[in-house]
Amino acid sequence: MARDSGGRIPSDWTVRPMGVIRTPHTGDGETPRQPSYAAGVPGRVELLPEFEEGLDGIERYSHVYLIFAFDRVEETELTSTPPGEDSPRGVFATRSPRRPSGLGLSIVRLVGREGSVLHVEDVDMLDGTPLLDIKPFVPKIDNRIP
Repeated sequence: MARDSGGRIPSDWTVRPMGVIRTPHTGDGETPRQPSYAAGVPGRVELLPEFEEGLDGIERYSHVYLIFAFDRVEETELTSTPPGEDSPRGVFATRSPRRPSGLGLSIVRLVGREGSVLHVEDVDMLDGTPLLDIKPFVPKIDNRIP
């Protein structure tokens, strides 16, 4: 990705999905709001075949971050009131899916791998969600609480 001299990302920059996330969740009202509310719910991450080599070594991790697109969100908002609260906050201080970027992030348990398919648990996204990236969860680095 080329950047202009000011370090800004060009306005024509795009992200191509690497695959799809398969879950039992088909409607927004039935989808858990966070992975912690989806404990044990199975899912599959189906990568396009050309990305399979990028999974080499993933089995050594117990959890992975899934970065995905909120592809069915129709409206974005800059403020949101989190569930169970009575006052709005800026969207970047919430976990709302109605984000200007359209990006989602969840940590899921890695159960196993079959070729270009990851079997995972704790899925909180809709079936057919476009996968944008995968990163390993590394407790030594990612756990910021002493």
